[in-house]
Amino acid sequence: MSLLFEVLVDTCIWSLVLRRSSNSLNNSLARELTQLIQEERIIMLGTIRQEILSGIRHRQHFEWLREELRTVSDFSLTTEDYETAAEFYNLCRAKGVQGSHTDFLLCAVSHRYNFPIFTTDKDFQYFQKHIDFQLYSI
Repeated sequence: MSLLFEVLVDTCIWSLVLRRSSNSLNNSLARELTQLIQEERIIMLGTIRQEILSGIRHRQHFEWLREELRTVSDFSLTTEDYETAAEFYNLCRAKGVQGSHTDFLLCAVSHRYNFPIFTTDKDFQYFQKHIDFQLYSI
């Protein structure tokens, strides 16, 4: 019997799944995301919610998606999480590795709470060379 753990889902996963393009990678990601949602194992950060909802052109689609995402509560962050994200950003930048503030916030939360990050963004592999956090694999 495997233990169920909570998972941080990066914006890129949500975007790939919500685009509904049908290729084998997107289908497997969609199945995995659906299973995580059904098992109530998703960790949502407010900044990820904002990124998912930003740029949706049609008001009706925005309203529908906003209601769907409201089934997942935002994880409460602390000052320490933001400070750790800034520390990780500075550390990686000093090593020549660039990333977004959101990416490093995901890394900080993963590091502190042991939540693996579900992403297709290859930048996280570069971050892992310098900071300690988990990636989720399917």
